[in-house]
Amino acid sequence: MGALAKCYTAGGGFLTLLAYHKGIAMAIIDLLIFIVYMLGMLGVGYYFHIRNTGVEDYYVGGRGMGKWHIGLSVVATDVGGGFSIGLGGLGFLIGISGSWMLFTGLLGAWISGIFLIPKIKRLSDKHRFFTFPEVFLHFFGSRAALLAGLISGIGYLGFTSSQLLAGAKLASAAFISLDLSTALVVMGFVAVGYTVLGGIKAVIYTDTVQWILLMSGLIFLAIPMAWIAVGGWENISASLPPEFFSFTNLTWQQFLNWMVTILPIWFVGMTLYQRIYASKSATEARKAWYIAGLFEWPVMAFMGVGLGLISRVAFQDGMFAPLGFSPEGQIDAEMGLPLLLRTIMPAGLLGLMLSAYFSAILSTADSCLMASSSNLLHDLIQKLFPQAISQKSAMKWSKLLTLLLGIIAVFIALNLSEVLSLMLYSYAFMVSGLLVPLIAAVFAGQRSETAAILSMFAGGGTTLGLIVSGAELPFGLDANVFGITASLFTFLICIYISGSANKLLKYENTYRN
Repeated sequence: MGALAKCYTAGGGFLTLLAYHKGIAMAIIDLLIFIVYMLGMLGVGYYFHIRNTGVEDYYVGGRGMGKWHIGLSVVATDVGGGFSIGLGGLGFLIGISGSWMLFTGLLGAWISGIFLIPKIKRLSDKHRFFTFPEVFLHFFGSRAALLAGLISGIGYLGFTSSQLLAGAKLASAAFISLDLSTALVVMGFVAVGYTVLGGIKAVIYTDTVQWILLMSGLIFLAIPMAWIAVGGWENISASLPPEFFSFTNLTWQQFLNWMVTILPIWFVGMTLYQRIYASKSATEARKAWYIAGLFEWPVMAFMGVGLGLISRVAFQDGMFAPLGFSPEGQIDAEMGLPLLLRTIMPAGLLGLMLSAYFSAILSTADSCLMASSSNLLHDLIQKLFPQAISQKSAMKWSKLLTLLLGIIAVFIALNLSEVLSLMLYSYAFMVSGLLVPLIAAVFAGQRSETAAILSMFAGGGTTLGLIVSGAELPFGLDANVFGITASLFTFLICIYISGSANKLLKYENTYRN
């Protein structure tokens, strides 16, 4: 004991020990703030659990929600882990050009707000829609709706996994004692918990709170502290090459890939249709979409890539070296932002900032989980086995299925490593399978169920096959480009054949007469 004390005194060990215990105390403070936040989200879920009166409340919030709640919920859902982790990773790799990814979100929001919402809201109010595939049921028939429900449900299950993985990466990088797998389980428990309890109202109201919390954390804590920590503009501009501050530091293929993946999701995203149905009116829904688009780009876009860019400077300056990431080594670009927060944030503020980022991630995870559950229960199980689940027991079965899908999402996330890729793959699968028949029905009046089904198989199958195979595609384009093309050609060929057959039948009947 005396030797140990002598060693500590002689080598400055006492200071090391003191610093160690101080670090532990700081970590406990941050962890407690984080835990309180998580418990608060579960409390919101329980609140709406006891207030929901039926499936109308659970799935579409009673169809009476205003533009601000809907708009902030939309943007919170859309940016999620893709913003907090994926967009930060883009800023780390290519700088401000990464903001173009959310510019496609702005275009998608405004175009769908102008053209899609008036038509869909009118139909939903008349026919009392709960899910997106019910649009397919209305235009095409039951078989097309079943397939649309399957595609949407699988896509949103993958998207839920991407958000849980984003949260786990953030937590494991910020809390030294928390490994990725444990963080995933915790994220899954909380997201699934309040979604199961509260339904869409819990999702939308927590989204609003979560988005406000995130914006406050970014504006008042993360951005100014990160800016100061790396030495301000002088050091940022000196540390990075000029292309990091250019809007042209990306290829046309990259921009096109984002455009054909992200913009169309505003036309086929189940989470977005739920919010159209939940809105008071088409006018309120359109205003909500305009609000969401503006917040996506430029507000959220530049904040996300800006922090990713600053984290690149911090990495190159050796600020992450004490955490085991030297400037000479390799680093996962998506870990740059969490490591930056852990490096610059003092005790207490780190916990608050992490809660803000978890807000963005949870707001997306809960919405996607709700969408997947609704698709599989309402559009598949109840349609295939109408006698098995009564309207009275639908709520119970919905919660059970949400729980089950949440567990599956956690297992998927445990076996994957990159947030942005998983998110974009999920988008691509849904878009390539659902976009063409939807546009054809809503805007061109084409209602051939055979054409819709075959185009969904062709589009979704092509994209999924190319992704799974890992094949190198021409011109550096994503699988989604080829999936949408396959879906379009299949639909057009079916319509042409059907039209030719009808003309021939008409001619034969005329000849006989």
